[in-house]
Amino acid sequence: MDQHKLYRTIRILSDEKFRTEEQLLGHILESVIVNEATRIRGGRIWKLESNSGNYRLLRQYGEIEEIQKNFRIRVVDYPMFGQLDKKGTIVANETNRYLRQKGISHYSATGVGEKIPWRSYNLYQYVLAINADYLKEDMLYTLNILGSALTSALRNRRSESKAKQLERDLDQAREIQRSILPEHELKFAFYDIYGISLSERIVGGDFFDYLQASDDRDRLGVVIGDAASKGLSAAAQALYVSGALRMGVEFQTKMSTLIGRLNRLVNKTFTPEHFISMVYAEFTDSDNGLVSYVNAGHCFPILLHAATGQTELLGATGQIIGPFPAEKYRTEFTIMRRGDIMILYTDGIVEASNEKGEMYGEDRLVAKVKDLRSHTPKEICQLIVEDVQKHNKLLEYSDDKTIVVIRRSK
Repeated sequence: MDQHKLYRTIRILSDEKFRTEEQLLGHILESVIVNEATRIRGGRIWKLESNSGNYRLLRQYGEIEEIQKNFRIRVVDYPMFGQLDKKGTIVANETNRYLRQKGISHYSATGVGEKIPWRSYNLYQYVLAINADYLKEDMLYTLNILGSALTSALRNRRSESKAKQLERDLDQAREIQRSILPEHELKFAFYDIYGISLSERIVGGDFFDYLQASDDRDRLGVVIGDAASKGLSAAAQALYVSGALRMGVEFQTKMSTLIGRLNRLVNKTFTPEHFISMVYAEFTDSDNGLVSYVNAGHCFPILLHAATGQTELLGATGQIIGPFPAEKYRTEFTIMRRGDIMILYTDGIVEASNEKGEMYGEDRLVAKVKDLRSHTPKEICQLIVEDVQKHNKLLEYSDDKTIVVIRRSK
């Protein structure tokens, strides 16, 4: 049988769905045996039991007296099995008395599947033994092709299984990340708030949240953060920090103390390169518009004052969270009056670059906020993100993008 045709035939057969590897191998072996072009009259599939050093009979087909179920042969009695690692297929005389009684005087053995270390050998996970009228060189080629195609079929099956498991894991990761992001829109006291978070990958390290203690509805914490790592690692950090903050706000702790404790916790839990930058701002149900905040090494929030059209940047009040456990975080204050707008964002917004390598930048963001000052927080969020995406449209997105807009309406 043409080697390429045989290989292709086996690949087609392996595309069918089987519950186990043994069913897949058995189906392909049976299909090959009934194909007259292969000149194979019968065959057996053996599976290695590496703990005991035995090969156990899984399946048999074709013209041979039936061998008892789960019959085992010892590797030490068949040292030529160790040669399969280099040769792929071997031919030898049968020495086992029981098998000789079944009419097997000589056999061929072909390695299939992964190689498993056992003593001084690298043994195949499966061995295919066949009966044929004669075993000339071209038949050995056929058997090697058969072994290679079966090994490929098993590898593809396992890769597909891993891919499906990864897909399930990523689905779970997406659900976990959704769980740490609040509803986009919130109204608190005199403030209208809207937030958006877009991940570069399936999951990302940006997050924002709206936090209130269960017994204090007169204060609202708004947090935005950015984990330095990427993908699942960053998402795990974001989940960890968000959960710690949700627990921390229940204890009526001073803001600077809360962030300091969080910093020490992250330092103990993650390596220094897995740091987080973050802004925590607290709003109250008060006419004076006092806003307190801690900026732990994060992008400077922008506060646009409606009365003057001037902007105020809320600078860092401490270092990034994680690498410096002794860091002391300072709480600063600002005032938001009617019509004022505060923008919290991550560096994926201002560092988005176009085809010339030009970043979107803080100045462009400030100008955009001024242009959109008459819009709602939701509209401001959406239009800024749209503008950033247009700027970045000819390049792959390089970072997560998160923005939260807070407007004082009264």
